[in-house]
Amino acid sequence: MANGMVTTIAARTARHQRARSRRVQLASARGLISPTVLSSRRGKRIYWVVFSVVAVVCAAVFLFPMFWAVTGALRSTTDLDSPTVSFLPHEWLFSNYSNAWSQLDLLQYFKNTVIQAGGAWVLEIVLLTLAAFALSKLRPRFGGVILGGFLVSMFIPGQAIVVSTYLVAKDLPFIHTNLLDNPLAIWLPAVTSAFNLFILKRFFDQLSDELMEAAEIDGAGVARKLWSIVIPMARPVLAVVSIFAFVAVWQSYLWPLMVFTDPNKYPLSVAVTQISYSAPLNWALAADVLASIPLLVMFVLFQRNIIGGLSGATTG
Repeated sequence: MANGMVTTIAARTARHQRARSRRVQLASARGLISPTVLSSRRGKRIYWVVFSVVAVVCAAVFLFPMFWAVTGALRSTTDLDSPTVSFLPHEWLFSNYSNAWSQLDLLQYFKNTVIQAGGAWVLEIVLLTLAAFALSKLRPRFGGVILGGFLVSMFIPGQAIVVSTYLVAKDLPFIHTNLLDNPLAIWLPAVTSAFNLFILKRFFDQLSDELMEAAEIDGAGVARKLWSIVIPMARPVLAVVSIFAFVAVWQSYLWPLMVFTDPNKYPLSVAVTQISYSAPLNWALAADVLASIPLLVMFVLFQRNIIGGLSGATTG
């Protein structure tokens, strides 16, 4: 009799605990719509309708300026100046793109941009990888202070220090070298990217210390561990940092405008803006579209690498 009562009480207690646990889970997952309502047929329909509307509206907001630039480059100047708004050109002038490419000397500006972005990318990958590895695995004295200084710089707008950075580039301390009209004026500031340093260090922190110790027991030095173990494992996050480094310089405008006084050394971001003041509007729009194509292609080709690399660098 006593055993039966104990069993009954234990069963009731277990049921109460399961019910309480379920209520806690539902409460923690509940938002504006409860999971029960959302899992119903009517809830799923409402969810997909709202999701589709939001997605279409956001896509329209972001894509409409690009659509207007692409179609505007195909219009005539008369069509652009017309007070009547039309979504499609009355006359499709594909020659505007070829005219903009040849007449506005876009090839030279493309070369300038590739040199500036490519050099910044190489220096950033090499130096930031070394710095992140040192801060993560070598743990130097005052490493936390150094990392904190980098992270604090993320909260300072670039426009707030652009004057001081310009003065440094104009007269580089200790060696008194003028970096104006020199690609080094673009390359060196790009190396101080605190965001990319944080991504790399975060990824290196997830690498097993036991793996480093095993390599050290086998006789591998610091350089060997970095080259043979860390870099091959860090290829996804290095791809992400490479994309960020390249795109940041490619689309930079204010800093290149300040450090380059020779128009023949302008990157595309500055050249297209200067062109818009003197060239026909349809040619300027065509130049803007052509300047955007490399970044769009890069995003389409490497979007999986960007998402996968960031998720791998931020989870742990």
